[in-house]
Amino acid sequence: MLLHLTNAPRDYAWGSDSLLAELEGREPTGAPEAEVWFGDHPGDPADVTDGGTLDTVTGGKLPYLLKLLAAAQPLSIQVHPTIDQARDGWRRESALAPDAPERNYRDANHKPELLVALSDRFESLSGLRPVAETLALLDALEATPGVVALRARLSTDGDALRETIEWLLDGSAGDAVDEIIDAVVQSAGGEAAGEWATTLRAVATIAETYPGDPGVVVALLMNHVVLRRGQGVFLRAGLLHAYLSGLGVEIMAASDNVLRGGLTPKRIDVPELLAIVDTTPGVVPVLRPEAAGPVASYDVPVSDFALRRVTLSGDPVTIDVEGPAMVLSTAGDVSVGGVDATVDIAVGSVAYASREENSLTLSGVGEAFVATPGH
Repeated sequence: MLLHLTNAPRDYAWGSDSLLAELEGREPTGAPEAEVWFGDHPGDPADVTDGGTLDTVTGGKLPYLLKLLAAAQPLSIQVHPTIDQARDGWRRESALAPDAPERNYRDANHKPELLVALSDRFESLSGLRPVAETLALLDALEATPGVVALRARLSTDGDALRETIEWLLDGSAGDAVDEIIDAVVQSAGGEAAGEWATTLRAVATIAETYPGDPGVVVALLMNHVVLRRGQGVFLRAGLLHAYLSGLGVEIMAASDNVLRGGLTPKRIDVPELLAIVDTTPGVVPVLRPEAAGPVASYDVPVSDFALRRVTLSGDPVTIDVEGPAMVLSTAGDVSVGGVDATVDIAVGSVAYASREENSLTLSGVGEAFVATPGH
């Protein structure tokens, strides 16, 4: 069975007013368009063109959620739980209303995710930088009392990153937050920035959107990652991250569990965040897809989802699929053929194939992403 899926963009404040419209070749609406969800999550199930929503077809059992994401401003710094943490949190909050503002867990699932850039430049913060490197970055800043206090925090024994994040987010840092942000803004673009110039400019830009937010200093502790079109980044459970700007395809386990760590007016549950976050520092690798002819695969270590990019140049491409699959068109003219039907999908829409379809044939000239459960 093949179905055609669409959905309305979600109007989160950080969304772009042009990127999705440009992708789809239509006039902008004038409102921010942040995400388009293609899945059966109860938060926003996709619309089936013939009527109804996808959850009525799948029973809400699709293991992944596929999205288009268009960021004009930084998203909140956030982290997602492991499946055991999610189940425990869901149980602990079972007495709360589903939309209660103090609720952290919207479901009982984990949320590893993969983001693949569609724009020529997609900026993000991914994971925590090794402390020694952050101390070297601080050398590029004026040694104000706030910067000195941050350096002292990072130089302590034990889990310095965890203790520093707590110091910043629970209010203990006080005026040090503004002093550090001011030092970043003053240093960004200056000769002293040296090898940290790009990172400091990115953090200074974040500060323009979130003046005085302690998350700006948390961002200073994180790896600044720039993706080129077609490159991806995988974000495991516990990894602190934030998307800054750009257009991308995002796929994740079917969950909406988010613990926030700054750059947001929304509630931050600092103790719960610290219970979930993994403060092990290190570089988060950029994924460059492994290509086999027109099909390129992104290697991720989870069973919830798999993602392939298919480049079409006029010759049909047949791919094997296992489990319910989605084909998202991101360029050109794409058709998807199954056992007994063919669906034409405009850019920004999806063909959904039930698990009875063992292979799909993609035709046309353009680009599409194929999502399936992982292995």
